[in-house]
Amino acid sequence: MYLRGLSDARRRTWAATLTASVVTAGLLSGPAAHARPAPEPLLTTMSIKSPPGGTGPQVLIFHGSAAAGDESPAVNAGIEAIERIGLSGPAAERFGVAATDDASVFTDETRLSGFNAVVLLTGGGDVLDPEQEAGLEAYMEAGGGFVGVHDAARAEPYSDWFTGLIGARPAASSPTAVQRATVEVGDRVHPATKDLPVQWKRPDKWFNWTKNPSGAVHTVARVRESTYQPGTGANGWDHPVSWCRDYDGGRSFYTGMGGTVAAYDETDFRTHLRGALLWTSRLARADCKATIDANYKAERLTQPNQPGQNDQIGEPHGLVTAPDGRILYIGRGGADSSQPVVTDWNNPDIGKGKGEVHVYDPRTKKVTLAGALTVFGNKGGGDELIKVEEGLLGIELDPSFQQNGWVYLHYTPHSRINRDTRMAERRVSRFTLDLATDKLDLGSEKVLLKWPVQIHSCCHAGGGMTWDSKGNLYIATGDNNSSGFSDGYSGNNPQPNYKGVSFADARRTAGNTNNLNGKILRIHPQPDGTYTLPDGNLFTGEESDEGGGKTRGEIYVMGVRNPARIFVDQKTDVLYAGWVGPDASAPSTTWGPAKYDTFAAITEAGNRGWPYCMGNKQPYRDRNLPDPSTPLGWYDCDRPKNESPNNDGLVNLPPVTGNNIWYSPQGGGPDFPRDANGIPSYKNEEATYLLPWLKGGGQATMNGPVYRYDAAVTAAGRWPAYWDGKWFVGDFYDADQPRHAVLTDPRNQGSGGLPIHAESLKKIVPVGANGIRNLMDWKFGPDGALYVLDYGRGFFTSDAKSALWRVTYTGGGPTPAADELARKAE
Repeated sequence: MYLRGLSDARRRTWAATLTASVVTAGLLSGPAAHARPAPEPLLTTMSIKSPPGGTGPQVLIFHGSAAAGDESPAVNAGIEAIERIGLSGPAAERFGVAATDDASVFTDETRLSGFNAVVLLTGGGDVLDPEQEAGLEAYMEAGGGFVGVHDAARAEPYSDWFTGLIGARPAASSPTAVQRATVEVGDRVHPATKDLPVQWKRPDKWFNWTKNPSGAVHTVARVRESTYQPGTGANGWDHPVSWCRDYDGGRSFYTGMGGTVAAYDETDFRTHLRGALLWTSRLARADCKATIDANYKAERLTQPNQPGQNDQIGEPHGLVTAPDGRILYIGRGGADSSQPVVTDWNNPDIGKGKGEVHVYDPRTKKVTLAGALTVFGNKGGGDELIKVEEGLLGIELDPSFQQNGWVYLHYTPHSRINRDTRMAERRVSRFTLDLATDKLDLGSEKVLLKWPVQIHSCCHAGGGMTWDSKGNLYIATGDNNSSGFSDGYSGNNPQPNYKGVSFADARRTAGNTNNLNGKILRIHPQPDGTYTLPDGNLFTGEESDEGGGKTRGEIYVMGVRNPARIFVDQKTDVLYAGWVGPDASAPSTTWGPAKYDTFAAITEAGNRGWPYCMGNKQPYRDRNLPDPSTPLGWYDCDRPKNESPNNDGLVNLPPVTGNNIWYSPQGGGPDFPRDANGIPSYKNEEATYLLPWLKGGGQATMNGPVYRYDAAVTAAGRWPAYWDGKWFVGDFYDADQPRHAVLTDPRNQGSGGLPIHAESLKKIVPVGANGIRNLMDWKFGPDGALYVLDYGRGFFTSDAKSALWRVTYTGGGPTPAADELARKAE
């Protein structure tokens, strides 16, 4: 045995006490066990104190190797670094350190019971004999702590139990060179990561894993493969590098970093180790369960409708959560599939449907049909000159809902359609809900805002609404145009019209400063049912540019195509939005980018580009009369002009702001080389994909919330603090499309900065035929649980799969228990 990283006096003290405690002759000098076939650890009669260690915490470092001379040079550096960690910091976080290469310590229950945590700095190979491994297992079962560093993942290769303790095994094809890479630090609350940069750039040796442990362990950090050469056997965008879990009665933390001597001189890496040691030594509590898939439960709350009725749910289109826990959700207007639809414009009942509001009460677990508006929204399926996406499109509750019962609805009343001109009125109205009966008073309507929409052709109605912390209401409106007349590229064909109203030129709507369609509006509702305009919108409505009268003061964001879901994080007042893109399946060197579905974190009023630019300011090609099939020049994203004959707003538009997330059938974040004029090549073979964690195909963005953890909430099922500040982005579909939680950098999120971290939610918010396949909306309730609408398996109707779901966390609180901390909080 030899001891390193300690003062001479401490080495002598450790050696003497260990020697005195050993009763089996020869254990101290015996060599490490050699590799063996594959027996499981033997049962042991060891009785380890539970929990191990004491109020004067001690950490054991074991660094034995299977073969002489096989020990990494990093071991000495690791011992010295951990000793410095133990002697530094606040007094309440200090601990003693002892190091040995003698595995007999794992069969000495008296000594092993004295250590709060065990660190393995060992190299690969079979370093413990069966009895010693059984001793380590008994130690963990008693509530011990374990930290494995880098090569520890190669130890005990024949032991399934040890594989579980570590969490994953390195692939033989792992690169061996030291490479500088970026580590994405996704856990912002664990003591091992909360003080690290979210994007941590550092050199190390990076293992690939034979089996990705994500979902079975709690991953606190990932390495970004695009920043180094991972070689064969790479793990892809989800490449864990540090993780933890509560394992077999104890606490296990592993980091694949620490493979070089220099790593231990890094302040940030020592900070990482310190936090791991604090948790495993019972000096700090941490949640190492938050991203383990099995710790979440998805429960369907609503039953299928009774035949011929929508007693449980309409055609799902949006939800909102009330402060008292009730969930209000809406049906757009499609009828039960057994009911007829009217598509004949000569029939006064064309498109007549019921936009329903349902209320789910978690106290009674009952659903009430609160009321139904008669809407234009029920024409069934078909081509874009038959189907329609109008109807009841959005719902929000007044900030004082629990006192006044006010509900805001965004809808298209059937009574206001003009069958001759095929125009309709979209409106946002306030209604009153009887809080005792959950019934909507349809006679209480106060119309806040209304504007014209064309209904000759489908689609892209938008609909979402949300509040900021100042009482401003945001209203998402779609561009209300057909996508069938531009080959799926920019919606800028000026020719198709019905009785003089264009229905295929988004420059008339989304790109028009004088039109409320294709926008996110922001107003400040007043108690009398009117509204005022807050400062900071994109226009005041009083601009004198180009003769005046060409702007609307309600516009906060222009240039969005179909923003069905929007959300304001009231802690920061950042607006989060997603919108559906056009239909082109591939980029075109003539017309521009493929269909991009888009998400954006919006920090100020601006122009998001449609139909001029998409993604990270990738322009489309202009087309104009007399022949819209002939391309003109490329749009200038920095100085866009609306030169459509259908424009009644400004010609000179605000510059386009790039977006944070965009994806196509080819992949996430497609980007291309650009020529001297900044025009992308749009050649598939030249594309790079900046967001490898997602792609599309069939795609329809469904923006989600930003989770905010509230420690005062004690409801069972509350999601843990790990998710605090993470933005949930999803898609209606559930294959390769996004269903992720992401982090953005506040410094550049408003200007289109890429997310700096993403992780999949597909096993937590479960996909698949019997899961939540067609995600339509999702919000967190006041109980900290996630509520989700599944649209169902058909279109323009509801079916047996249409449902409200609740996703809860079942993993329990942080560990160790508060009364098991080595030093009690004062």
